[in-house]
Amino acid sequence: MKLISDLNQRSLVDRSLAAVWHPCTQMKQHESFPLIAISKGKGAWLYDEKGNPLLDCISSWWTNLFGHANPQINQAITAQLEKIEHVMLAGFTHAPVVELSEKLSALTNGNLGHVFYASDGASAVEIALKMSHHYWQLQAKAQKKKFVCLENGYHGETLGALAVTDVAIFRKAYGSLLQEVFTAPSPDSRKAKSGESADDVARYAAQELEKLFKKEHQHIAAIIIEPLVQCAGQMAMYSPEYLRLVKALCDRYEIHLIADEIAVGCGRSGTFFACEQAQIWPDFLTLSKGISGGYLPLSLCLTTKRIYQTFYSDQTQQGFLHSHSYTGNPLACSAALACLEIFENENVLQKNMLRAQDLANAFAWAKSDSRIEHWRQQGMILAFDIKQDCIKNLATFPREMFSQCIDEGLLIRPIGNTVYVMPPYILSAEETSQMGKAVERALDKVLS
Repeated sequence: MKLISDLNQRSLVDRSLAAVWHPCTQMKQHESFPLIAISKGKGAWLYDEKGNPLLDCISSWWTNLFGHANPQINQAITAQLEKIEHVMLAGFTHAPVVELSEKLSALTNGNLGHVFYASDGASAVEIALKMSHHYWQLQAKAQKKKFVCLENGYHGETLGALAVTDVAIFRKAYGSLLQEVFTAPSPDSRKAKSGESADDVARYAAQELEKLFKKEHQHIAAIIIEPLVQCAGQMAMYSPEYLRLVKALCDRYEIHLIADEIAVGCGRSGTFFACEQAQIWPDFLTLSKGISGGYLPLSLCLTTKRIYQTFYSDQTQQGFLHSHSYTGNPLACSAALACLEIFENENVLQKNMLRAQDLANAFAWAKSDSRIEHWRQQGMILAFDIKQDCIKNLATFPREMFSQCIDEGLLIRPIGNTVYVMPPYILSAEETSQMGKAVERALDKVLS
């Protein structure tokens, strides 16, 4: 009992540093950049232990859609908690997982009619990769087992997902554990030369991809892409033309298209699914993050009837041999259903068009700032790059900008020299304007 008493005398930050290994962090950096203990959240705001407010400009790692402590989502989870908190999905089912699957399929107009559930985004990617691999085995094309990813793409940090992730820091540390893949050029519109458009960059990237498909298609199972925005790849944005061209190439060369919409789905891009803007549907589509409103771990992989039917057999070994203990958790599915109800009842996608304009207005100053280049926006995601010759120390810039924004009452988390915001869908025009002005003040102080 004395140990517990001693622990309670220490600050929450000290206790966390002593007991918790925080994600994607060099823990030693917290010697100079202290942890922040959050005591509560309400709406778009987080509050530390002293009651200081922070505007959650990145939706708590891109997960929160409708604010913290949202009454409607709270109520849905509480109501489900009174019924059943969890039951295994092997051999059993329950109303929330059935209703969520039906609604998601309907949102794809039935093009993707079957849903397989997991918890985190990387697990959904693993499901898509394994399904594709297994599908080709069942089609007597076992040689089709290689995957294609895009330059600077990110799909998660489990081993399968990390293999199709092209982020140097991860590949350097864990590359010896990973399957070899093909890496194709990114259609990142920042590559456009003078006189070129985003469509031109997209077509060039697709031409390079076709060369790879033509040569290696007999060995390629699938290509995985983040539609419209490569989020962890410094918010690289590109034309929907690339999606259309890739889909046509996949159909021609019998290669699966995996659309990783974990970050860009659920309305972030301006449509519920980013793929809708290219008027295509992939063979697999993964969702996570925003699907539960940022409440509970939930991820999923939607796929087609044709792929589902290929696994449908009297033979056990022909089934999809994959499982997670918390697959289709009723509480998480209830949170997701509440989110979909908010989308439908509150015309969220239509209102987000106005919010996206508010966002553009709030950061209009950055378009003419000589220190900034590549101002870009896709729906409710806005980003720009700080010119590297304006930054004193590129290695420390993200932490310095993060820290300065905390002082301004904002939570942002730059990626390299890219500053971005991806706020919840509930910000008022006043809050959005406040965010833009505070980011400008923080940047001025960091670069001065």
